[in-house]
Amino acid sequence: MPGGAIAEVTATTDVERIEAPITWKAYLMCAFAAFGGIYFGYDSGYINGVKGMAYFIHQQTGKPYPPPGATPDEKKYFALESWRDSLITSILSAGTFFGAIIAGDLADFIGRRLTIIAGCVVFMVGVILQTASAGLGLIVAGRLIAGFGVGFVSAIIILYMSECSPRKIRGAIVSGYQFAITIGLLLASCVDYATQDRMDTGSYRIPIAIQMLWALILGIGIAFLPESPRYFVKRGKLDDAASVLSRLRGQPIESDYVQHELAEIVANHEYELQVVPQGSYWSSWANCFKGSLMKPSSNLRRTILGTSMQMMQQWTGVNFIFYFGTTFFTQLGTISNPFFISLITTLVNVCSTPISFWTIERFGRRPLLIWGALGMLICEFLVAIMGTAQPDNTAIVKAMIAFICIYIFFFASTWGPGAWVVIGEVFPLPIRSRGVALSTSSNWLWNCIITVITPYLVGEDKGNLGAKVFFLWGALCTACFVYAYFLVPETKGLSLEQVDKMLEETTPRNSARWVPHTTFAAELGLTEKGTLAPEIVEDVERKGSVI
Repeated sequence: MPGGAIAEVTATTDVERIEAPITWKAYLMCAFAAFGGIYFGYDSGYINGVKGMAYFIHQQTGKPYPPPGATPDEKKYFALESWRDSLITSILSAGTFFGAIIAGDLADFIGRRLTIIAGCVVFMVGVILQTASAGLGLIVAGRLIAGFGVGFVSAIIILYMSECSPRKIRGAIVSGYQFAITIGLLLASCVDYATQDRMDTGSYRIPIAIQMLWALILGIGIAFLPESPRYFVKRGKLDDAASVLSRLRGQPIESDYVQHELAEIVANHEYELQVVPQGSYWSSWANCFKGSLMKPSSNLRRTILGTSMQMMQQWTGVNFIFYFGTTFFTQLGTISNPFFISLITTLVNVCSTPISFWTIERFGRRPLLIWGALGMLICEFLVAIMGTAQPDNTAIVKAMIAFICIYIFFFASTWGPGAWVVIGEVFPLPIRSRGVALSTSSNWLWNCIITVITPYLVGEDKGNLGAKVFFLWGALCTACFVYAYFLVPETKGLSLEQVDKMLEETTPRNSARWVPHTTFAAELGLTEKGTLAPEIVEDVERKGSVI
């Protein structure tokens, strides 16, 4: 048959036998993919320091360097204009928005791995242009092109890890992606800190050029990892899917564990194709928006959940610190080394994220998002109140920095990884690549919106809100708290196929109490020999060979 036929697939009715025991090999293979977060984080973070470097500001604006003993007003004047700051920062997000959407198609056509590798190549082209830049035009063009590459990787890495990871550690594995992002941000802060005082092009070219190393490591490493088994099922190549599952789970192909997991993936895919039949290219995108808004399991509801989840993650305001922190701390006027404070906030981010590896599997996705939003909104309102009441009080500024660090702790251990984990789990296989792509593009769209408007909110020559901007972030985090309580389901410990069943049978507020009670293979029908019905296998192989 087209795509590689498989004679029969042994299935099970036991909900605990649909996946092999976890092995270190499987853990490490999935964990390596999280390395993609390093160059995502580094690329997002290096620009924060570069925009505050004296040489870069002088080169971009032509403003004279502040003389020794310059007044605070003279130092504040020596900065990028709000429009230039906004353009340089936000153009990356514009590229990533379109890159993520394109990646949703590529991941279904050429596979998850090749899409990630293609993203690395595109990213390196953008980095080369940025490194060669000596003015605004080339650095903007380079960041736009690099953004396409980051969009490819940021969308498909989540998809790849979610589809390959064992269910009992999937949340921890995907949280590793967020941890890698924080490592990238930290590395960017360290490199910026080391080159900030250089008075030549090396001050910004060194931080930019180092990014190519992360792309090379990811691109070469991912080439040696197996493709996603669920991609092969979607394409109807069940023999390839069985081979990949064998490699991922450390079991022989004929193992019951491999056969049972393959049967459940195939049966679930067939079930979803019956619910929402596939059609033309455009109808496959339209399928993401089909179903009732009031039904938690509908494709429309899942797409809204994924895109709004990533929107809410941006609404927390954490990227204000990582993109504009150096500028903000400088504007406070009482901090002698804003680069060092930015480095501290980044270090807090790194050290806090690994906590989620345990908590997201111990307590679940839903509690982390609810309590994380509550912690963040309290810290943000406190920072806003203190900074508005006594902005020139050194002790108050120190307290503000402390609460900013606590706020980052709450984000890094909850919403940072949690939002990525959820979007990788809630979509059915027929629309999963496009659903994750739409969700990731939503992240970048709101990232772009926030980076465009923030300089106008806090810039000395514009809104000049200063600490008052935290009233905005606090209000938005309040919305995140309400959103998580009413709309986010609990997916802890479930296979991706069991998540589909859970969404059909319960509501987000009651989802934590749902327990798997049957398999898709059993529902669609088993033969007397305990194998998946041959017509199901044939149908999946036939439909998968037509894209």
